[in-house]
Amino acid sequence: MAKHVHLIGICGTAMASLAGMLRAQGHRVTGSDMAAYPPMSDQLREMGIVIMEPYAAGNLEPRPDLVVVGNAISRGNPELERVLDERIPMTSMAALIHEEFLVGRESLVVCGTHGKTTTTSMLAWIYEVAGSRKSEWKPSFLIGGVAENFGCSFRVTEGTRPFILEGDEYDTAFFDKGPKFLHYFPDAAILTHVEFDHADIYADLNTVKTAFKRLVNLIPRRGRLVAFDGSENVTECAGKAFCSVERYGFAKDSYWQAVDMKHEGLLTTWTLLRGGVEHNALNATAAAALAAGQGVPVAAIVEALATFKSVKRRLEVRAEVAGITVIDDFAHHPTAIRETLRALKSAYAGRKLWAVLEPRSNTLRRNVFERELVESLSLANEVVLASVFKSEAIPVLERLEPEHVIDALETRGVPAVLCADADAIVAEIAPRVRAGDVVAILSNGGFGGIYTKLPAAIAALVPAVE
Repeated sequence: MAKHVHLIGICGTAMASLAGMLRAQGHRVTGSDMAAYPPMSDQLREMGIVIMEPYAAGNLEPRPDLVVVGNAISRGNPELERVLDERIPMTSMAALIHEEFLVGRESLVVCGTHGKTTTTSMLAWIYEVAGSRKSEWKPSFLIGGVAENFGCSFRVTEGTRPFILEGDEYDTAFFDKGPKFLHYFPDAAILTHVEFDHADIYADLNTVKTAFKRLVNLIPRRGRLVAFDGSENVTECAGKAFCSVERYGFAKDSYWQAVDMKHEGLLTTWTLLRGGVEHNALNATAAAALAAGQGVPVAAIVEALATFKSVKRRLEVRAEVAGITVIDDFAHHPTAIRETLRALKSAYAGRKLWAVLEPRSNTLRRNVFERELVESLSLANEVVLASVFKSEAIPVLERLEPEHVIDALETRGVPAVLCADADAIVAEIAPRVRAGDVVAILSNGGFGGIYTKLPAAIAALVPAVE
């Protein structure tokens, strides 16, 4: 029976996807948020779902049948307070996904502190290509970003076909502090990497590992775990699995081994060995490994990876202006920043690389990884740092000090400057960039609209930058 479902915090990636999934099921969907920004705000508007801004008790008129509380919502939110006062039925995003969409389906979960979104997108596209040949492979999916091959972040198919999910280790809701992925009960899973992240909810690396061990413990004996071979933390988390464990990476004794890797601009190719038997594939060893192990034909895997595009906000070229390339990347952790800058240095060899960073994630806003952040940013030729996003929410002794990062970069010989916000950054660098430069904008949020403001400012100064 169709219900009226209201989502508090609807612009979160997974929440916006859930909104679309519920709408596709025939439910009436409403939602609210504090600050909507692309790509999820665009996706919601395209679906005809109005975003109510800001949060207000009146947004719950008429009274919904069910309220989904986003994990960023805490006590004091006027909508949440009304939900509690009037005992309007409420749930979390992850719990509702399980109840509404996963029961009776094969659940394939991609998890890890890095690489989840891209790997999930690749896996979904592999199944999509296979599904064009045999309908039983056609998947449902939930991705933590807009996959360019699909033009969306979710889809729900009929029947009992596979459901591919990005498994988030972040907490579920204010009333459920366990990770979201524990609600997905995987039949098979990929574990890409494990390291300390989300310093606002995890005390240390051991608590992060405990979360992943709990996930591994949910996989049934008949299931499979495809686990990265280059991380001791992954090895530890996979150590007590009751299911089959297949390692992937570059180790000679791994069941899935990548060899003969070659980089040609933005294209990376390698040969994939499965138990010593050669399979030629482009990119994405983990996605190929899980799909092949589930029976997806190798030919479909090769075709899918050869035609895989990308994910919005993952090394996405936002503009080419006067020979200057502006790239958007979803940066949330020093390791991710390091790998992004390494990839860009390889793809745009010989060109000046700017790193423009907004410390916005709960990890980057803290000083726990200050040294690692400096090391990652030092890969760029020049760095522009924004002030810490909502710094007042972080205790002073835990807060990242951007001035320390700037000083450390300067000591390493990397020119660096601190700017208050996006507008100040645009004013700082638009007159200074030149043809051939690559500007990597690193943030996991809207960053004051810099993605459009910077290209526009450069275009207005074209005679000066050419």
